[in-house]
Amino acid sequence: MECTRIPFPAPHTERQIVSIELPRPKYISFDVIGTLIYFEMRKTVEPLLADRITGDDFEAFYNRFRLDRYDEIMEYRPYEEILDRAFRRTAARFDVEVRESDVATILEDMRGWGAHPDVPAALATMAEHFPLVALSNADDSHLANFIPRLGAPFHTVITAEQTRAYKPRHQAFDHMLKQLDAKPEDFLHISSHQLYDHVPMSELGFTNKVFLDRGYDPDLPHYGAVRMTSLDEVNRALGIA
Repeated sequence: MECTRIPFPAPHTERQIVSIELPRPKYISFDVIGTLIYFEMRKTVEPLLADRITGDDFEAFYNRFRLDRYDEIMEYRPYEEILDRAFRRTAARFDVEVRESDVATILEDMRGWGAHPDVPAALATMAEHFPLVALSNADDSHLANFIPRLGAPFHTVITAEQTRAYKPRHQAFDHMLKQLDAKPEDFLHISSHQLYDHVPMSELGFTNKVFLDRGYDPDLPHYGAVRMTSLDEVNRALGIA
């Protein structure tokens, strides 16, 4: 359930606007947290630590917390444990006091996160044409909370708790293929997270991919995902808008 926010330079020229057509898939699969649900970790963590770390020190702390979360998910544990271990690792690096309530506060705030504004209507349109699949770095309880906020029915919901692996582990994608008796070419996969989704998927033969740019990851066109900025744009490219 992770988002990577990596600084990168703005392009020197405006992105050329071109008409894009996407192949029509058998399934449309999604990352959920960050891609469909607005990832508000900073909004939660910054005030939580306001009396312990501020300014440039907080920026360094928050970036390292991102890296430590990414490192922790390479071995499966329930997400609460991932978050706790990563938070304590980062706090130790910065000599920041850890309070027993810190992770509980983050998890409680997380339960209140809602959908990006462009999601409900566009997703409902997609669901009229394609079976929707969620492939999320989250526990079952998180998805039971988030999926009803998205405004569309999902054919299949797959969590890290079910696969016993977090993306970018190949085990997560293999589980999806096996559960649906499908092949990589059956999917259009939409994610805001290149490092968690599109990089490993390119290695596994998923060629129909959309990088839904929410500002978390840089565009990495080498890995074959088409950059778009809203689900409405995706629908137009699928010819269903």
